[in-house]
Amino acid sequence: MSKNNNFKATWTYADAPESTDHIQIKKQYELFIDGRFVKPIKGKYFDTINPSNQEKIASVAEATSEDVDVAVKAANKAFKSWSKLSGKERGKYIYRIARLIQERAREFAVIETLDGGKPIRESRDIDIPLAANHFFYYAGWADKLEYAFPNRKPKPIGVAGQIIPWNFPLLMAAWKIAPALATGNTVVLKPAETTPLTALKLAEIIKESGLPKGVVNIITGAGETGASIVNHPNVDKIAFTGSTGVGKFIQKAIAGTSKKVTLELGGKGANIIFEDAAIDQAVEGIVNAIFFNQGHVCCAGSRLFVQESVANLVIEKLKRRLETLIIGNPLDKNTDIGAINSTKQLKTINKYIKIGLDEGCEIYQPECNLPKNGNWCPPTLFLNVSQSHRIVQEEIFGPVLTVQTFRTIDEVIEKANNTPYGLSAGVWTQKGAKIFNLTQKLKAGIIWANTFNKFDPASPFGGYKESGFGREGGLHGLKSYVKFDD
Repeated sequence: MSKNNNFKATWTYADAPESTDHIQIKKQYELFIDGRFVKPIKGKYFDTINPSNQEKIASVAEATSEDVDVAVKAANKAFKSWSKLSGKERGKYIYRIARLIQERAREFAVIETLDGGKPIRESRDIDIPLAANHFFYYAGWADKLEYAFPNRKPKPIGVAGQIIPWNFPLLMAAWKIAPALATGNTVVLKPAETTPLTALKLAEIIKESGLPKGVVNIITGAGETGASIVNHPNVDKIAFTGSTGVGKFIQKAIAGTSKKVTLELGGKGANIIFEDAAIDQAVEGIVNAIFFNQGHVCCAGSRLFVQESVANLVIEKLKRRLETLIIGNPLDKNTDIGAINSTKQLKTINKYIKIGLDEGCEIYQPECNLPKNGNWCPPTLFLNVSQSHRIVQEEIFGPVLTVQTFRTIDEVIEKANNTPYGLSAGVWTQKGAKIFNLTQKLKAGIIWANTFNKFDPASPFGGYKESGFGREGGLHGLKSYVKFDD
């Protein structure tokens, strides 16, 4: 594996670690059911690990099917009164949760970084503010549903079983819980087993907010716990964000039932750079598209397409930019790329890097000193790849970018669409007509123009093909939590 240090940066930054003195993490966490924290029926616990140093953070309760049943019963009971509460009153509770997240934003950010490995700048500036904003946004819709669905008389569905991934733990919880509550549903939420702490901290806030007991239940566990939620006969709606493989399992599991479902699954986003793009801006966009959150992003721009006439320039600038990225302690405010979320995911990423090398692709990694302990992977470029290479076709979910060139618009559209996924894409050009042309022809649920990975609570997010169906965020995010008489 060759490395190139021709572009090595000539400056360094002094360490700027974020303090952890202000956070409160318990040694052991229980299940949050019916408004209180309760021990798991079978007394099982698992450890949550700091991926940057492999140290144990806390023990977390492992919910079994018996615990799921208790949580669903609590949610069903609470639904009878919560669904009858006026939208104005529901909105007050949701708004209060948003305010409490804001008030404890610094604590949430540090815990998110400790548990997940992402840089503190991202937790502080993106994850936590966006989570609060989603609660604020849907608090505003709670008493306006008749305007959201004019002449339709929307009604809540019932109990929503929600299963979220490990890459954006608090944000994904907000995406799911806020619209469910705004529309009068109750919730049983399961966070990912590797990143449960901010969801459990959210449970503390929910309790503090005075939300009626049983309206939101947060239970922890692994795949079996999630399967118990999916298969429970008294769960009326499933909302899942995660891998395409698990999404297919859920579809099979609920076939023949009356359960509604939304799935936000994997992706292999195309990021397209035209010769008339603002190149320096585009290079920053490339870095943000694939190295944000260590590439643990379903909508990451993991396939780069550069118009042939500017390919050498873009690749040279991209290599220079990679040399300046700081990899290391996620709590350091200088860090650009943090720790890979788990040992298991690091093995998956390294497996794909080996596949790329075995397939004859050219690799580029900047010279960098990785910490001795923890899960680390340097930002990686693969050049001279083709559409048939596995690293181009399969989701890696790590800081690995494949680079291809193109000559014409028709060629890049065909290449970009040549994937089973359909979640995201990016287009970089100064021509508005070119942007509108591609947005009509790229088969992706969300397309960014001259930016990437920009999110807003008012903007719907989701994909199609093997990237799932349904939308979260915006007015669209309400629809999957209501039913109509007509």
